Amino acid sequence: MFGPNTVAARRTLKRAAIQSGLEAVSLFSKTGLMSSARGLGAIFTLHHVRPAMNKSFDPAAHLSVTPEFLDASIARLKADGHVAVALEELPEFLANPDRPGPAMVFTLDDGYRDNDQFARPVFEKHGVPYTIFITGGFVDRTQSIWWETGEQLLSQADEFVFDFGNGEEKLPTRSTIEKYAAFDRLHKALACNEQQPIVERLDAQARSAGICPTGIVDREVMDETELRRLAETPLASLGAHTLSHPNLAHLDEARMRTEISGSAERLAAITGQAPGTFAYPYGDLCASGPREYRAAQETGFRLAVTTNPGTLRTGSLDNLFSLRRISLNGYYQKCRYVGALASGIPFMVSRSTQG
Repeated sequence: MFGPNTVAARRTLKRAAIQSGLEAVSLFSKTGLMSSARGLGAIFTLHHVRPAMNKSFDPAAHLSVTPEFLDASIARLKADGHVAVALEELPEFLANPDRPGPAMVFTLDDGYRDNDQFARPVFEKHGVPYTIFITGGFVDRTQSIWWETGEQLLSQADEFVFDFGNGEEKLPTRSTIEKYAAFDRLHKALACNEQQPIVERLDAQARSAGICPTGIVDREVMDETELRRLAETPLASLGAHTLSHPNLAHLDEARMRTEISGSAERLAAITGQAPGTFAYPYGDLCASGPREYRAAQETGFRLAVTTNPGTLRTGSLDNLFSLRRISLNGYYQKCRYVGALASGIPFMVSRSTQG
């Protein structure tokens, strides 16, 4: 097992490499030599939209961008010729041979309260529709958000004694570097196993330390009344995001389908109509695949989105239940990076290096 300093060094090097790559692509994309790379547009994914918090220990900083960055990103995309498209209208847009330009589609995962407070005014300023994906257990305050719980627990602990799945381990968490290493260990355990038992142990430990996991959810996530009010605004739509935000690939068939269909039913109870869109929690190749795509389609959604990176292509109409998205990452909040990502060049490079 690598020590905290090694983990921190690898994280720093990875971010530096990504930033350098985005700078290079930003410069190259300005030449216009690969304008075809951007394809038919992109679906962007966000989580938190709120003022910068500048915390020394912020392991989920990548999930948070500022309203100013969102504003500048939309302005940049408009300047580059992108047109705003609502997610539910994307199939018709892709099928239209007379598209006015590449699409920019905005989605936000988990239903954070700041989406209404800070993101909505930006979208309304630009007249841009957006979809927020809702987890039923967050709305009902029956499911904790493990990354929020883990951050709060580790931020106040000098030592983290925890069973990640193979018996208790003792990790030092006195320094910020050690806290990040412990959080990475927790993240890895949750990514590779059935999550709920680990989350339950984490919640129990948090409560013993005086932290209420569902209290965090109550503070951060919109409730049913807020969601119903938001859904009535002209530009906002709500999509389903399971009941408990699990890694679906680690569930048996019956539980996986209950998570998907149950979330559709819960959202229908809030808005009065069945949702047309779905987002797979985590959404990468380790969390969703053909089994999950098929279940989403058979549940009755019009389309579903992953977090696998990429732009919209001519083949996207044939893969409406595994649509790719581009994450607007809190570590890279420069609008020229958004232009670089929307160009499609980074994903072409990635595919070529993977053979």
